[in-house]
Amino acid sequence: MNLFRLDASILPGASASAEIADIAEAEWTAAHPHATVTRRHLGTDPLPADAWTLATTAAFTPAPDRTPAQREALALSAALAEEVQNADAAILAVPLYNYGISQHFKTWVDLVIAGGGATTPLLKGTPAVLVTTLGGGYGPGSPREGWDHSTPYLERVLADLWQAELTVVKRELTLAATTPGMEGLRDLAQQQHSEALAAAHDAGRALADH
Repeated sequence: MNLFRLDASILPGASASAEIADIAEAEWTAAHPHATVTRRHLGTDPLPADAWTLATTAAFTPAPDRTPAQREALALSAALAEEVQNADAAILAVPLYNYGISQHFKTWVDLVIAGGGATTPLLKGTPAVLVTTLGGGYGPGSPREGWDHSTPYLERVLADLWQAELTVVKRELTLAATTPGMEGLRDLAQQQHSEALAAAHDAGRALADH
């Protein structure tokens, strides 16, 4: 058994998404104590920003004419796609940044697609937990309703393109405890925090039982 764990927080020491993902992972590893966990942390070990361009242009370049950088990018994209495809289960912890996905997460997605194929269902039939955290509130009736441009994209790639059997654990208002002007939201934020932690336990157990 092999669990693939991906993190994308740029603040790993204070990551709200990692806190939730850690719980789901603990539930899975408790059920599979001798299994392998393959980790990739895009926040602390980002991928080269130009790798996708190099891998894409290499695909249209005859092999003898490829530059060393293009060959390295192709090898990297293939390795990243293989990490995803080899997973028996997956946990991805991806915060919202600036109302969307971060550039380092997008680089990873683009490289996986380059290495695995634009329409290849790399996670077909694979149980996966997406943990996503948002500093503000984006639900119906909120001032920023409709500004979450991250979660729909994540679901599109993981569930629709890669065909994972996806469970989403989402926590909003992560900045309420420390941000001036959000004091009135702190009780709701604490409630959402508690609900997300409970959902992580449930998701991790379901992941392990799959």
